[in-house]
Amino acid sequence: MAQTPQQRRANEQFARAENAKRGKPQSDIKKKNEKPQKPPIPMSYVYVMLFVVCGSIIFQLLQAIFGIGGGFF
Repeated sequence: MAQTPQQRRANEQFARAENAKRGKPQSDIKKKNEKPQKPPIPMSYVYVMLFVVCGSIIFQLLQAIFGIGGGFF
């Protein structure tokens, strides 16, 4: 299938942009529409997990030292 004039112009523009990048280090190349990366999980989930883990460690230490807190049964 033949290219339309619009496709041909777009391909030529892309080729010019790629040729301008050749030989330059990656840090010098400015990317269009570069968005900051988001962490894979929200920070609120991390804080909740830290609270649960650290809280259980503190509770276990208090139980071992003072014998408070008893078992569940």
